Amino acid sequence: MHPLLPSLAAAALYAGAAFYQGLRLARHEKPNRTLLALLVVIALFFHGGSLFMQLHAVPGLSLDFFNAASLIAFAVILLTLVACLRIPVENLLLVLLPLGCLTVLLAQFLPSGTVSPIDEEPGILAHILLSILAYGLLTMAVFQSLLLLLQDYQLKHKHPSGLIRNFPPLQTMESLLFGFLWAGWGLLSLSLLSGWLFVENLFAQHLAHKTILSCFAWVVFGVLLWGRHRLGWRGHKAIRWTLAGFCLLMLAYFGSKLVREFILHI
Repeated sequence: MHPLLPSLAAAALYAGAAFYQGLRLARHEKPNRTLLALLVVIALFFHGGSLFMQLHAVPGLSLDFFNAASLIAFAVILLTLVACLRIPVENLLLVLLPLGCLTVLLAQFLPSGTVSPIDEEPGILAHILLSILAYGLLTMAVFQSLLLLLQDYQLKHKHPSGLIRNFPPLQTMESLLFGFLWAGWGLLSLSLLSGWLFVENLFAQHLAHKTILSCFAWVVFGVLLWGRHRLGWRGHKAIRWTLAGFCLLMLAYFGSKLVREFILHI
């Protein structure tokens, strides 16, 4: 089976779910959680199917730039959906579903860069899985921080929109942010540790920038969590540190992949 049909189905379902959620929130109504979850689950099913075919298009694991972006978007949406079972984070889907729609279409229609297939050894796969889960949770954290920033701004200026009226209290939103940060930082620590254990040379020419920037991101998130625990950091300071760490992490992975695959062709 060709990945085109499941990719288009996933994109359409993501777009439909985002439109439904946005429309209900614009009317100051809460979306039907069961219907929204059903649409997202079906979209993830098709997205997963198309990803599986694209990742295994060649012997080994074809984790090129757009496939990697699509895979991380898949993980972020799946993690958010699972989190919705326990904590009120369904508003994150409003920004994540369009991201899923975009990445699944880019992975399908844009040409991949020059990339060597990855050997599917258990240690390497464990490192990749931990990295993707860490990126997923930290992506949830950065979108949570942006929603927190929007909520704080609108509450201070006393004109909350329909979206903001459906948010949990500000303190709950901030607690959720740091919950994502702790979980993401823990997984990032395991990802770096697994890289040291299973990747032959983390400071090889094609991995050095990724390794160094990932370590810097790990330090930034670690300092932020220390500041929260010891100094009570919150609000705009916490948001700035979150965005800084996230930018470093994205540069580490996507920046290095972009240069290698589309500029240096290595």
